[in-house]
Amino acid sequence: MAIIGAGSVGSSIAFACLMRSVVSELLINDFNAKVCEGQVLDLQDAAFVSSTKVRVGTPKECGQADIIVITAGARQKPNETRDELVLRNEDILKSVLDGLQPIKPSAILVLVANPVNILTCMAQKLSGLPSHQVIGTGTFLDSIRFRVAMKERLAVSETSVHAYVVGDHGDKQVAVWSSARVGGKPLVSFEELKGIDRVGEAKKVARKAYGIIDLKGATSFGIAAVVSDLALCITLNKLTVIPLSTYCERFNACLSFPVSLGTNGIERIVYPDMDENEIAMVEASAKTTRDACAKYMN
Repeated sequence: MAIIGAGSVGSSIAFACLMRSVVSELLINDFNAKVCEGQVLDLQDAAFVSSTKVRVGTPKECGQADIIVITAGARQKPNETRDELVLRNEDILKSVLDGLQPIKPSAILVLVANPVNILTCMAQKLSGLPSHQVIGTGTFLDSIRFRVAMKERLAVSETSVHAYVVGDHGDKQVAVWSSARVGGKPLVSFEELKGIDRVGEAKKVARKAYGIIDLKGATSFGIAAVVSDLALCITLNKLTVIPLSTYCERFNACLSFPVSLGTNGIERIVYPDMDENEIAMVEASAKTTRDACAKYMN
């Protein structure tokens, strides 16, 4: 497994993967060679937990990894939207992908940098890999935040809340209330949720990252846990259904929807049942993404 970017996000992902024994070898690469070496030396001290080999990898070596995680990108500033990052991160992504070439044909490419849907679209076009092998972390973390918010109201574990945030990992994300379930029972039918402000709750989920960025400058631990989880799905061919960014033919755009993920990448997309309002919100998000990705779409 290779991680491109040794900043707070990349190093946190590496640490999470070490703690969970996700892979046998971990390559780290960053344009700042001094910081990269320091992170590797520090991670090596923690590697005894899993006996994972950690070392600095050249871009060419990283391009031959089974899983390539790209975190390199400009950091989101306080009050800056993820979409505003696209111009700064487009050139960075192009440079990273050029350095990785030739990329291993069976590699799974994971985009973490934002705006993740747009960068996933770019990477699907520029990497030379089949689209099902190029994914973004999408609304995986947003869905977890949604489930945690509901668990605190219902006194159940978040893993028992079967609910998804779809579409955009950002302000245009859509919380799918209409098909959310707990133990087979519709989420909105629980007495504790009667009269809940669905729009307000969804906005809290969507804006949680802004609060973290305002307080500490960046988000890192949540996304690290997410990437370590999807890396396990790939290495163990678990085929777990999780919401990730990929090209969705139904909406003709790169969006985040539940997918089954395994060693070969995305095996299938699972579109949850959505009401008319939710579909309209996803379609609006899709249009924005299509417009931004116009020169990369076939």
